[in-house]
Amino acid sequence: MTALQNDSTPIRLAVIIGSVRTGRFGPTVARWFTGTLGGNPDVETDLIDLADVNLSPALDGNPDDPHAPTGALRARLAAADAFVVVTPEYNHSYPAGLKTAIDSFSVEWQAKPVGFVSYGGISGGLRAVEHLRPVFVELHAAPVRDGVSFANFWSAFDEDGRVADDRPAGAAKVLTDQLVWWGRALREARARHPYGS
Repeated sequence: MTALQNDSTPIRLAVIIGSVRTGRFGPTVARWFTGTLGGNPDVETDLIDLADVNLSPALDGNPDDPHAPTGALRARLAAADAFVVVTPEYNHSYPAGLKTAIDSFSVEWQAKPVGFVSYGGISGGLRAVEHLRPVFVELHAAPVRDGVSFANFWSAFDEDGRVADDRPAGAAKVLTDQLVWWGRALREARARHPYGS
């Protein structure tokens, strides 16, 4: 980026569906979250479903192949100003496919804010989020404080993927506001002085 963007320019927010399992609930949670962004002039959303990405080049040790699906994912992550990771909790942590996707990239995450929307049983996926935070810190990303968590998610959503309780939407707004603030601040900082240079 050669010129500073106007502070009112929307941030590019990549919303990543972290589970690739058959029968997963992640797309429902992601659709709900992106629905809370409807009409927000501060955000442009890119919904990334890891189930649509062939992560085998990364597993084979060649995530840099520009013709591989991971090459297309690399471009989308690089274009993002901020991220939201939608994750379930599997065995007190986050999904293996999500770990592979995260570890397949490096500079794409750097100096960008990351937020979390989690779901699970009684813990609401918070143990997965607590494991993700230090991973993103190690990648020089900037996890934000607040997030959205759905405990006993199967009872939180109706058949159409709607949430009757107003509190999660309020939490989503707080998360989005933090991502917009940090996304703009870090985008300007990267433009003034590229990270790591």
